[in-house]
Amino acid sequence: MTTQDETEHLPAVVQPGTAPAVSDDAERAPDVAEKAAEPAVAEEGDRPPGDRNRRRIRRRAVILVVAIAVAAAAGLAATGTFSGDDGPTAQAAPDGPTATTTIRRMTLTSTETVDGTLGHGKPTAVTYGSAAPASGQAGQSGGGQAANGEFVTWVPGEGDTLKRGDAVYRVNERKVPLLYGSIPFYRTLEPGSEGKDVRMLERNLADLGYDGFDVDDEYTSGTARAVEEWQDDLNAEETGTVRPGDAVVASGARRVTELKTSPGAVAGGEVLTWTGTERIVSMDLDPQHEDLVKEGSKATVRLPDGATVVGEVTDIGSPGNDSAGSGSGSGGESKGADEATLPVQLKIEDQKKLGRYQAASVDVILAADSRRDVLAVPVNALMARPGGGYALEAPTTGGGSRMVPVELGMFANGLVEVKGSGIKEGMTVGVPK
Repeated sequence: MTTQDETEHLPAVVQPGTAPAVSDDAERAPDVAEKAAEPAVAEEGDRPPGDRNRRRIRRRAVILVVAIAVAAAAGLAATGTFSGDDGPTAQAAPDGPTATTTIRRMTLTSTETVDGTLGHGKPTAVTYGSAAPASGQAGQSGGGQAANGEFVTWVPGEGDTLKRGDAVYRVNERKVPLLYGSIPFYRTLEPGSEGKDVRMLERNLADLGYDGFDVDDEYTSGTARAVEEWQDDLNAEETGTVRPGDAVVASGARRVTELKTSPGAVAGGEVLTWTGTERIVSMDLDPQHEDLVKEGSKATVRLPDGATVVGEVTDIGSPGNDSAGSGSGSGGESKGADEATLPVQLKIEDQKKLGRYQAASVDVILAADSRRDVLAVPVNALMARPGGGYALEAPTTGGGSRMVPVELGMFANGLVEVKGSGIKEGMTVGVPK
């Protein structure tokens, strides 16, 4: 017997109770249903063209098999692609199937396709931190800096790439550089200081060409002398100590996205926003489909021109309301639970395959389920049986055909897993011509 889930996958022409049953010697009905859900991908089949209409993710997109999937399968059968022959096998006897294919053993993989965005990720802000010798509390912004005569004298351009040692901005012509690391300067570092932030500073100084110290957790007199050389190059006071605001720390090179101030402005508040330099793909996943992704898992990204590139999941956030901050008025609260999404980021290792796209809407194709070593046929090879259930039409030696009952399994890309007594690999079955 066919399960309820299996029945839901089938085209309308073969639904029990909604289409006339087909007897063993009846002709195959030519019509199919006209709606299509996102097809899944069979490992040995071609990936179908993407539907460019934006849509929300559907966990069980493969439940409905319709025109696109069925037409694809019909095309495979008609051209002999599925069977591996040059064309369909015509049956001379009028009672036999007009065209045939063979049952293949393969791996079927169902997929889910979600909307994604190609870009450089969400921008983060760089905020001015005072480094003036008599600035009071380090990092304080606002009127305090104006009283000390702190003015922005230079900023980079939007779209500029900043690397280790480059000036992020200048205050009174003093360079505030970018250093690589994960710990912002939160205290004054001086001889006798110890900790991971000391090691981070010394590693950056060494990479910038300064020497006379060991890269370790101890801030020594050698470190102080190297810092004085560094400060001289920055046009800063040579104190031999490093305070919050003397440099901006980030995990790597950065790309300037938007300037928040300009030369001549009082130093304080946000200076600019920036992102990483590599293009990534971001998507908002329905939390109930969290099982589709995990850090390190692969996904296929389909670009606007149809080209594909492989992405790797590198970050999975916490579910949040994707409508937050949208400014929508009434109804916002009632939509909160429904609009909650799970932010996910994918790294694209081969940046060249992204072409010249800097920002674009893309499709992200996630593997939802996979079945290995199963027998499969095109969906349109299925025929409804009197009283319910499905069968395959197998040609007989006498020129006629017989109906072989089948149980249905997984659906993927216009193909369906079949099993049952008498079903075997290489078996010839009928399909519409």
